[in-house]
Amino acid sequence: MMQYLGFEKPIETLAAHAAALRRSGAGEAEAAMLDERAERQLVDLYARLTPWQRTQVARHPDRPHFRHFVEGLFDEFLPLAGDRAFADDTAIIGGLAKFEGRSVLVIGHVKGEDTTSRLHHNFGMARPEGYRKAIRLMDLADRFGLPVITLVDTPGAFPGIDAEARGQAEAIARSTERCLSLGVPLIAVIVGEGGSGGAVALAAANRVLMFEHAVYSVISPEGCASILWRGADRAPDAAEAMKITAADLLRLGVIHRIVYEPKGGAHRDHPGAIKRLSLALRAELDGLKTLSPAELRTERRNFFLQLGRG
Repeated sequence: MMQYLGFEKPIETLAAHAAALRRSGAGEAEAAMLDERAERQLVDLYARLTPWQRTQVARHPDRPHFRHFVEGLFDEFLPLAGDRAFADDTAIIGGLAKFEGRSVLVIGHVKGEDTTSRLHHNFGMARPEGYRKAIRLMDLADRFGLPVITLVDTPGAFPGIDAEARGQAEAIARSTERCLSLGVPLIAVIVGEGGSGGAVALAAANRVLMFEHAVYSVISPEGCASILWRGADRAPDAAEAMKITAADLLRLGVIHRIVYEPKGGAHRDHPGAIKRLSLALRAELDGLKTLSPAELRTERRNFFLQLGRG
């Protein structure tokens, strides 16, 4: 059953009315008119979403998650677990796979899809061992010349005391450093939330792609509002000020490409969203395959050094 966001209530009302007419068996023509009206409103609404509304869409529980992307994009996915030092962090999953016949290494955040799985995956908030696992897998990809694809969807790294005690900041810094030093192509995709260092640790890439209704920021709008205005109720103002949307970040040169979503957002059409991402990944991999390891490192380094200088 479709979960409507708060700002989608008028569309939900139309859909509910149309469903009631169909159940009555006496209003198919009127129900079809209501469906058409709801569709027009949906298109118009999503064409003018505010940054805060896009944040809500990026967090929609029905958006495609890591499992959906693995099933829709890759063949022969073989997960590889553990950081070989402490534990296996289920907030980050990675492994070997085939993308359109090419061997690749895939790493991504996993938020979970229901209460049980969200708790199991810690809502996509990785601990140090998650980033150390990512480093181990990137080492493997570098050794065997495999392109790396990362799927970023996290509110941020886990802020718990135990994570800090085990070197959270150091693990994030080393994961970011490993991204930058890879001698193979690295493509990062912000598929939902790209929150803080927890996202950058997997996104210091040759190409940073971003879904149309994803968000990417140094802090959540609620966190920013709590710091600046002493209250999370100013989150919509913070979202506007921080320029966290795909369109803003492309204009600022923070990302390379927007992957446009199906009508009404990726949560309404998983196959359509995954197909569009597949086309974008193919194009980016084709564009990077001729670069040498030194050229890949130099291009990646230059891209990140120029941020903020425009």
